[in-house]
Amino acid sequence: MKLLTKKLEERFSQVGSQENEKDPIVIAKFFNPTGEGTWYATEYDPKKRLFFGYASIFGDWNDEWGYFSLDELEAYRGRFGLGIERDLYFDEKRISEVIPKAVDMR
Repeated sequence: MKLLTKKLEERFSQVGSQENEKDPIVIAKFFNPTGEGTWYATEYDPKKRLFFGYASIFGDWNDEWGYFSLDELEAYRGRFGLGIERDLYFDEKRISEVIPKAVDMR
């Protein structure tokens, strides 16, 4: 599965930096279909191939805002050789609509 399409890359470019936004828009959601790990991307830097967003690995106190690499998401192979997937049914939402506690951590 292609994690980043041209259309998504254009959307990240349109939205731009959300650095000063208290409740940023989540543009894409990535997840591990065979285990823990969900990443909510709010920004993307095409030169560095880095996303910025909220990472929830276990759904506990370790969840945090930060950078995550497109290359690392693409390279990961879990059980049965399955990789990270993009949620094709995810529509853009404010982070408060997805993970309310993430707003307070910003």
